[in-house]
Amino acid sequence: MVQWKGWRAADMPDLHGRVALVTGASSGIGLETAAQLARGGARTLLGCRDPERGARAREQIVARHPGAAVEVVRMDLASLDSVEDAAEEIADRAGQLDVLVNNAGLMAPPPELTAEGFELQLGVNHLGHFALTGRLLPLLLAAESARVVTVSSLGHRLWTGAALSEPADFKVLPDGSRWLGYFRSKLANLLFARELDRRARACSAALRSIPVHPGITRSELVAKATIGRRPVIGPAARASAGLSAQTTAAGALPSLYAATNPTAAGGEFIGPQLAVRGTPVRIRPSRTARDAKLADHLWVASVEATGVGYQELRAAHA
Repeated sequence: MVQWKGWRAADMPDLHGRVALVTGASSGIGLETAAQLARGGARTLLGCRDPERGARAREQIVARHPGAAVEVVRMDLASLDSVEDAAEEIADRAGQLDVLVNNAGLMAPPPELTAEGFELQLGVNHLGHFALTGRLLPLLLAAESARVVTVSSLGHRLWTGAALSEPADFKVLPDGSRWLGYFRSKLANLLFARELDRRARACSAALRSIPVHPGITRSELVAKATIGRRPVIGPAARASAGLSAQTTAAGALPSLYAATNPTAAGGEFIGPQLAVRGTPVRIRPSRTARDAKLADHLWVASVEATGVGYQELRAAHA
């Protein structure tokens, strides 16, 4: 159990009767988030690109928490067709969705495009989750008080440029930089989460959207990032991240807090108390992340890029 003073995973309420979906649940923070939700009694769906890794993650969770209700759903966030298929499968399995944790993410991988031609990081980290959340919106609104948790990063503060207002912006790396592309995608996560909450409140929907960041956490992100693959500095980068980072159990706490704590308010940004580590607390987003006009432009561009219109919330912007 994590030893930080303050809110802990053990403080979660009973989750029996609830259905939760965690994307990127085959490893790292996603796996730990899913494991704790399952431990609490939620029927937990693991959204995984690789079904075999998903099956191994399920086995790990059930071994830790015998009797846990855990299922695997194949989804590739780099393909909007795969996202649509996954949402349809989830709708066939469950009549409601109480918790959606948009956790999956890529950090500074080699340049690549999604199936639809969008820059990979923005396509997976933001557009895939935007489309998934919209496709699952009927299930979320069917729940008594659903939570949508979207994992951003402190790195959102390092992107203050544009390139978030037009679908054409989504197809290129800003300044050709993989890291700037990552920071841009994390800003998009935060803008989306806050705008979703604003629109839900505007039409009196019983849904809270809460962005979070995990601090610096030991996970596979550094190993998979470009710097982590370099023959000389890669091992040093991975070792440095390992020494300075907290555990995945600690990194999952902001997501778990946002997903389950009755006092967590929609639109607030949750992260570790000491910025990179500590108990979950409310954090102030960057000025750019609080830009309502940019959030609206991103929303409109994302609808155009994905074809997912969030019709149920249109009254919020009438």
